[in-house]
Amino acid sequence: MEVVKRKGHTEKFDERKVYASCYAACMTCGLHENGCEIISSKVAGEVKKWVRKKKRVTSREIFRKVISLLRKAHKPAAFMYETHMDVS
Repeated sequence: MEVVKRKGHTEKFDERKVYASCYAACMTCGLHENGCEIISSKVAGEVKKWVRKKKRVTSREIFRKVISLLRKAHKPAAFMYETHMDVS
């Protein structure tokens, strides 16, 4: 599975990146480590299933999917994820 990044290059999908960014958003909201792990694992797993159905996906599409899933699990974490996107 290829992910098309914002600058146009591609890289292999890495579920660990989704997990890590969700975990960071959850921690920023003050969730306990166990809660962060549960939410992050669930979101990363769902994104991985979703990505498997595609040949190519953009990082923006993954971003939107993560936000959608996080909103269902923990709205403040979704807000943190959405508003603290890397701008580099």
